[in-house]
Amino acid sequence: MDEAQETRKTLVESLVELGNTALGPDTAKRNGAQEQLSYLLQRTQPMALLPALNVAIQPGRVPETVRVEFVSQLAMLPSRDDGVRDTLEFIFSVHPSSHQNDAAAAGWPISPQKQGAQITLEALKMATRLLASPPARTTAKDWFRGIAPQLLALLDGRDGLELAKVAAYVIGFGILGRKSYGAPGAPGWISFAEPMLRSIDPTLSQSASHDDSTIDLRKNATAVLVPENKIIEGLRRLQTLILSHPNPGLTRRLLHPIILPLWALSSWTNASKSCEENYSLPARNLLKVYLKISSSPDKAMPIVRNLLFNGSRDSGKQPQWQFQAADDKQGSIYIVSAPGVFHHAGDILQTRFNDIGPKSETLVDLLAEVLTDDDDISSVFLDLFNRWLSAKKPKRKTAKEIVIPKQEVDNEQISEYGSDALDDILEGIILQKLMEKFPEKLAGRPDHILELVGGLFSQLDETPLAEDETAPVLLSLLNLVITSPGFQRAKADGATLQLIEEGLARIGTASGTEMAEESAKTAKNLLLFLKFRDEIEGPMSTQSNITASSQQQIEDRKTYALAIAYITQAGSPPPVRSEGLNLCQGLILSNSSVLDIPALLIMMSSMLNENEDYINLRVIKIFTLLANKHPKSTTKELLDHYIDSSETKRVDTRLRFGEALLQVVQRLGAIFAGETAQQVGQALLETASRRGFRPKSEAKQAREQRMRDLKAKRKQLGADDNDEAEEQHIDIEDALLTDEERKRNEILNTIVQGWGSKQGSEDVRIRASALSIMATCIEVNIAGLGANLASGAVDLSLHILTMEPELEKGILRRAAIVLILSFVRALYEAREAGRRLGFGLTSQSQEDILRILQYVAGADEDGLVKQHALDVIESLDNWQLASLFPPASESTGMLPAALGGLPSLAGLSLNPARVGTAVTGPTPLASQEIPATTRPRIEEVE
Repeated sequence: MDEAQETRKTLVESLVELGNTALGPDTAKRNGAQEQLSYLLQRTQPMALLPALNVAIQPGRVPETVRVEFVSQLAMLPSRDDGVRDTLEFIFSVHPSSHQNDAAAAGWPISPQKQGAQITLEALKMATRLLASPPARTTAKDWFRGIAPQLLALLDGRDGLELAKVAAYVIGFGILGRKSYGAPGAPGWISFAEPMLRSIDPTLSQSASHDDSTIDLRKNATAVLVPENKIIEGLRRLQTLILSHPNPGLTRRLLHPIILPLWALSSWTNASKSCEENYSLPARNLLKVYLKISSSPDKAMPIVRNLLFNGSRDSGKQPQWQFQAADDKQGSIYIVSAPGVFHHAGDILQTRFNDIGPKSETLVDLLAEVLTDDDDISSVFLDLFNRWLSAKKPKRKTAKEIVIPKQEVDNEQISEYGSDALDDILEGIILQKLMEKFPEKLAGRPDHILELVGGLFSQLDETPLAEDETAPVLLSLLNLVITSPGFQRAKADGATLQLIEEGLARIGTASGTEMAEESAKTAKNLLLFLKFRDEIEGPMSTQSNITASSQQQIEDRKTYALAIAYITQAGSPPPVRSEGLNLCQGLILSNSSVLDIPALLIMMSSMLNENEDYINLRVIKIFTLLANKHPKSTTKELLDHYIDSSETKRVDTRLRFGEALLQVVQRLGAIFAGETAQQVGQALLETASRRGFRPKSEAKQAREQRMRDLKAKRKQLGADDNDEAEEQHIDIEDALLTDEERKRNEILNTIVQGWGSKQGSEDVRIRASALSIMATCIEVNIAGLGANLASGAVDLSLHILTMEPELEKGILRRAAIVLILSFVRALYEAREAGRRLGFGLTSQSQEDILRILQYVAGADEDGLVKQHALDVIESLDNWQLASLFPPASESTGMLPAALGGLPSLAGLSLNPARVGTAVTGPTPLASQEIPATTRPRIEEVE
C-alpha cells in the first residue's frame, strides 16, 4: 500500500473515531471531539472527503446517529469551494456505467477528466439529482446560491466542453427544468437565470436584492452598469445552456425578456471582427433559435417596431440604460446608465439615420432565414402593414417633414407625436424592404395582396402614385396575383377591387417623367386585364376552386416542410430539432396524407443513430405512432438497424433500436400478428441464438488484442513517461475497499469484459435484449406469433440455461428465464380469456422445463438467475394446479366457493344449475322454493 492509499485509509479511520466520540455517550470527551471533527472536515478537500465519507456511511461501520451526521456532511460538500466539480468527478469515477469497456454504450460521450473520471448518461442523471436536491440542513435559496457560481463557471467551458455540457444538463434539466425551482422568481431562477439575463438587461430581476452591487438606474450621471466582459460571459453561458439541450419551453422563458437587447447586439452597426465574434454572432444565434421555435410569426414584431433599440425605457418612456461602444480597437460594448432626458424622434433621426438602412437589411435577412414558410412572411408583412394603416391621421408626415421645436413642445406632446412619427418611418422602410425582397412570397395569398394594394391606393390618394417609388413594386405584386391561374375576379372583394381599379386609373393618366410613363403603361394593361379576367379564362377556371380538404393539405405540406427543415438543417440546435419533432408528431396524430412515410422512417432512424438520448425518447414516440398505421414498414425499419447485418453500428445504437422495437410491439398489441409478427419473431430468435457470426467484429477484436499484447510487451521492456503516469494513477476508492469488496469488483470487471462478442459471435447484451423483446412479443400476442416461434423461443431459452453457464452470461440466462415465465403467463391469460391457441404445454414439456429450472435454481452462480428460476418453478406449479379446473369463462354458471359452490371435477357434477335453490354459506342468500323440475340428481359414474 503506497502513501496515498495509506493517507486515505487514515482519513476514514480518523472520521470514524472522531464521529463515534463526538456523538457518543461520553459527555466529557464529546466537546473536544466535535471541535476536532469540525476542524478535520473543514481542512480536508472535498475530493478526499467524498470517498472517505462514502466508505464511512456503509452499513455497520458506525452507529446510526454518526451515520446520519456523516450523510448530512456529505450532502453539503458541493457547496464548498470546488465541491461541485469534485462531486461530479467522484460520481463519474465510481458509477458502474463508467467502468464498462464500451462506456459510450450508455449514450453519453465519454471523456477522461481529472482523476480519470468518465462521463456516462446514467452517472450524469445521478449527479443531476444530487446537485438539484437541496439538503435538509439548508434552504433551496441558500443551496442554489452556493453551487450556482461553480456550475456557471463550468458552463463557461474553460474546464472542457464535456464539463460544460454536464453543467448545462444539470442547470437546464435538473434546476431550471423543474417548476418548483426554475419558474421566474423561484430560487433556481434567481441563482442561475437572473445572473445571465442581468448581464444583457440590468433591469431584469425577480429578486429583491439590496446588496452593495445594486446600481441605481435613476442616476443622471452616466455610470457603467455592466462591463464588456460580463456581457460576453452572459451571452456565452446562455448559448451553451440553450444549445446543449432540446427544451423549447425553457428556451422561450429565458430569451423572451431579452429579445430587444439581443437584436441590438446582433445588428450592431459597423461591428469589428472582434465585436462580431464576441457579441453579434452569439446574440444572433440565440435570436434565431427563439424565432424558430416560437409558435407564431408575430414574435418578430417587437423587433420590427423597435428597429433602432439601443436601451431600455421605463413605463414613462424615460431612458434607463443603453449599450455603448468603447473607444478601444477591440469593438467592446458595455452597458451604461442613460441620463433621464427624453430623446425625441427628430434627435434620433438626426443621430442614427445612417443605422436605419443596415439594420433594416439585417432584419429582413434574419426573417428570410427563420421564417421559411411563405405564410409566416406574409403574416409579418400584413401585421406590419395593418399597424401602419391603423394610425388615423389627417396626413402622414414623411421623414423630411418631421420638425419638432425643442423649446415650444413639451415632453408629453413630443412623446405623443414624435414616437408615432418615428414608428411610421421605420415601419414604412421595413415594408418597402419586404416588398422588394419577397414579392412572390407576399403574393402567395391573393386576398392578402389585394387588400394590401387596395389599402395603399386608398392611403396614398394625395400622392402622385406614378412618381412614388413603391408604385413599381405594387404593380409587380398586383401582376403576380391577377395573372395567377387560381385568381377569379368574381371571388374577390368588390370594395377592394374598386379601390384597386381607381388607383390603376389614376396611375394610368400620369405623365412627365420616364418612370411615370412606364408605370402608367403597366397600370393600363393591368386595369384592362383585371376587368376582363373571368371572360378570358372562361368557365373552366372554376376548376381551380380550392376545397377545404385541399387547403388543409396545403397547410400540412407547409408544416411538414418546416418540420423537415428544422430537423435536417445543418447545425440546427436541439431546441429547434425538438420543435420539428413536435410538428411531425402533430401531423401523424391528425393522420395527414402529406406524410412521406418511408422518408420519415429513414429520418427518424438517422436521429436514433445519434447520441442525444433526450431526443431519442421523442423519436421512439414517433415510431410508436407510425406503427399504428404502418406496422410492417415501421417494424422492418427498426429490425434492419437492430440486426445490423452490415456491422456498422455500436452496441448502444442497436440497443436504442431494440428499445424502439419493444415499444412498437407493445403499442401494436392485438394487431401484432401475421407477416409482421413472423418477421419480428424470426429475426429475434436468430439474433438471440449462438449461431450469429460477425466477421468484421472478429477482425476488430483481433486488432484490439494485438494492441493489448503490444502494450503489455512494451511494459515488460520498460515504460515511457506516459505509461509511468498511467501506472501511478490509482482509483480514488480502491485503497478504501476491503478485500471482499475488491474481489467482488474484480468479478464484476470480468463479467463486463465478457459481454463483448468473442471470436465474432453476437454480443451478449444484444442477445439478452433480443430475448427480452421476444418475451414481450409472447405476452402481447402469443397467438400472433404462432406455435413454431413460441416453442422455438422456449427451446432456445432452455438451451441457453443448460449450455451457457459462464459467469458473464448471467444477463442472458436471466432473460431466458423471464421468457419462459412470459410464455407460461401468456398461456394462462389465454386460457382465462377463453381464447384457443391451438397449442400449449404438454405434461412431458412441463416436466422437462421444471427439471432444468430446478437444476439452475440449485447450481447457477448468479443470484438473480436462481431467484428467477424459483419464481418460474412456482408459476409452473400454479399452472399445473389451475389446469385441473375449468377456465373462468367456462364456469360462469358455477357458484363461487365462498357462496357454497365447489369447482367441478371431471366425471362428477357437484353444482348443477341451482335456479331458485336455497344456498347457505358465509353470506346466506334469500331462500326460495325449489321447483320439482329442477331438483338435483345424483348419478353413479364408473
